[in-house]
Amino acid sequence: MAQDENGGHELTPASSSAVDVHRTGDPGTAVIIRDAVENPGFPPHRPRVTDLDPKKERRAERTVYTLFYLSIAGSVFVGLGIALALLAIGIGAVHWGKALMHEKEGVDLRHPVRGSEQTTERAAEIFRQADQESGFNRRTLVRNSLIGALIAFPLPAVVLFRGLAPQGEDPAELLSQTMWAKGIRLTRDPSGTPIKASDVTLGSAFHVIPEGLIDAPDMLEQKAKAAVLLMRLKPEDLHVSKGRENWNYDGIVAYSKICTHVGCPVALYEQQTHHLLCPCHQSQFDITHEAEVIFGPAKRPLPQLPITVDADGYLVARSDFHEPVGPSFWERH
Repeated sequence: MAQDENGGHELTPASSSAVDVHRTGDPGTAVIIRDAVENPGFPPHRPRVTDLDPKKERRAERTVYTLFYLSIAGSVFVGLGIALALLAIGIGAVHWGKALMHEKEGVDLRHPVRGSEQTTERAAEIFRQADQESGFNRRTLVRNSLIGALIAFPLPAVVLFRGLAPQGEDPAELLSQTMWAKGIRLTRDPSGTPIKASDVTLGSAFHVIPEGLIDAPDMLEQKAKAAVLLMRLKPEDLHVSKGRENWNYDGIVAYSKICTHVGCPVALYEQQTHHLLCPCHQSQFDITHEAEVIFGPAKRPLPQLPITVDADGYLVARSDFHEPVGPSFWERH
């Protein structure tokens, strides 16, 4: 340790064997460590059992292509088959890499993107070397079973998504026809009891299905199109457009229960405001103005069912709906 001209102390070369101290005009001190950590290198190579025993190598190869063939079988089925196909491909690829591919440690150095011709040739050589080490061309059963598994893997998607393709029938036409027709009685859901006009009081709401629906062979499909909500308002509260003067009976109106947004059931009726609410996405319809949309994502009013009474006082339909029921996107071209 020596004393400088300002009375301080500085390190001598004998006392600074581990570090070098460089003083500059800055108040800071740069320290450079001489004894850096040495590269330990790779650990000793440990051969695998498949490297030492040809029988175990062949057994591992059979395991790999069996898993790939199992993936092909799993791809034939939907649901669990998809999970089985992915699982078998993954396990087979991992087992292939661990047990059969050439085991050699190496370091892959980073190089600039798109180098010289020598770099391109080297890349091609690496591909050839990888093919040789993996045995892709040499192990034909493994290769062919993997190719077969990858070809069969998308097949379940055909089953899952084939319903999105055109089915040969116009959805708008299918939804334009329901079980409602002239003279069909309005009945309670689910009992099927006919409804008299005198049963419907002010502020009440009835869930309605057409007479005979319960005995229909395709009851659920027909109900999904024909379900109706029935309500009674004061006749003076109704704003009736031209051509619909006889669609209600003494303030009793019937509207499709199927929301025109995405087809959810419009099942909530607010007596004071005469609003119908779809609980799925909160579309609201004003019954006093022919179920026009006043809030939410629905784009058109609920279709109205023209009604009247028969000779016995029961409510009956005048006709079917005059427009398709359900989501409005079916009407788009």
